[in-house]
Amino acid sequence: MLFEALAIGSLSCAALPLGMTCVNLALFKAPKGGANFLTNKKINNTKDNSIQNVPHNGPQVSVCVPARNEAANIQACVQSILASEHVAVEVLVYDDQSQDETPAIIASMSARDARCRSVPTASMEAGWNGKQWGCEQMGNASSAQWLLFTDADVRFAPQAVALGLQFAQDTDSDLVSTFPRQICASLGEAMVVPLIHFVLLGYLPMGLMRSDTRESLGAGCGQYLLVKRAAWLRSGGHRAFKNSMHDGIQLPRAVRAVGGRTDLFDATDFLSVRMYNGFAATWKGFTKNAFEGLGSMTTLLVFTTLHVLGHVVPAALLIACLFGLQLPTSALVCLVAALLVGILTRALLAIRFHQPKIGVALHPATMLLMTVIQWRSWWLAKTGRRAWRGRVSGV
Repeated sequence: MLFEALAIGSLSCAALPLGMTCVNLALFKAPKGGANFLTNKKINNTKDNSIQNVPHNGPQVSVCVPARNEAANIQACVQSILASEHVAVEVLVYDDQSQDETPAIIASMSARDARCRSVPTASMEAGWNGKQWGCEQMGNASSAQWLLFTDADVRFAPQAVALGLQFAQDTDSDLVSTFPRQICASLGEAMVVPLIHFVLLGYLPMGLMRSDTRESLGAGCGQYLLVKRAAWLRSGGHRAFKNSMHDGIQLPRAVRAVGGRTDLFDATDFLSVRMYNGFAATWKGFTKNAFEGLGSMTTLLVFTTLHVLGHVVPAALLIACLFGLQLPTSALVCLVAALLVGILTRALLAIRFHQPKIGVALHPATMLLMTVIQWRSWWLAKTGRRAWRGRVSGV
């Protein structure tokens, strides 16, 4: 009876994200006409009303890029943004005390293109995270109607900014966000990074997110946060979560807290990023904010139960069967079904978002690894040791 109950629990825990993923994949879409947008829209065509209120004497969107030691990325990122079509953009770059060639590269780009502006570096006040401080300075330096916060390692297709703006206007949203296509060039990256989509689409009730204004339903990705500047100011700007390492969650929730509407769209074909280079960097990057993304010990315990029972236990018990463990037939059937359900969920996500197949094959191991990362992140948060790019949070 014990193994049968355990097996039924495993299947139930594995089935939950599969069901939610199937529903969310139907709701998580690119803006209308995304694939044909580039050829069908002309920014100077006065008959085109899909992107409204485009100013003729200034930028409509300020794209804000915080940069700390980003010499390898900053130029390619800024150039891809400046190539944006169908929307007037400027790029604001904040050099966060870089010790490499980042400042010189920013100065060179600003000299070549007036749409690229370096926001003066200011002494960071106590209690701030460096990225949030930089974003605060850029948001205050903008006079555009919209702010788009991104990272230096993101690459934009020419229509990426305009499509986000179109989606925000179509959905009457104060903030929209998306998740770029995640480039994974090593096994460590392939095991961890695609789990972003697993957690998002496997557990966020997207239909409820769109119909309910509760703050807790806010979600996003710090690699693309497009927000009305008026809503950003009303929510307190980045000052509202100044010590956070998870602006992708905190900014949508701050906007919702003051009555704003937020939404998500699929930009897999219009944005890309290699978030981390190798397993060590991936480990550091995810452990810095994985617990903050969950929000509480209760949530951490719930996710641990769901992931270990639903995805790790079936694989472990089935392997044990190969070494002599005897299980009732009904338990064996449920465990095999749970394993296949988890793999099916990952396969659906891998196909839709162009993720590495190795992550599907190693699904139980990836879920165990994600659980370890979440608990490590909790420990770093509890002991005040969360650090990124050589600085502890708040320093």
